[in-house]
Amino acid sequence: MKTYEMIYVLDASLADEAKAAFASKFEEIIVSKNGKVVSVDKWGVKKLAYPINYKTDGDYTVITFEADGAAVKEIERISDLSVEVLRRIITVKA
Repeated sequence: MKTYEMIYVLDASLADEAKAAFASKFEEIIVSKNGKVVSVDKWGVKKLAYPINYKTDGDYTVITFEADGAAVKEIERISDLSVEVLRRIITVKA
């Protein structure tokens, strides 16, 4: 298993419960694919460099996890289907 780092940006106008639900959804995907969540770092609401879907603020979160490729593919699929996720990037942590 490799160590990955995912940074995702949610719509800042979402309720706190909805933001927490996304974090737990991603964690559940990782654990269900035999992965392990190392850390979750919430950066909070920050100004975007440029508007995304007419939004100027985003809620940033960083998740570090250990998993295989199946978990990464599932996270990418779920985040691509969710309109609340403005952007996300998953990188292999060296």
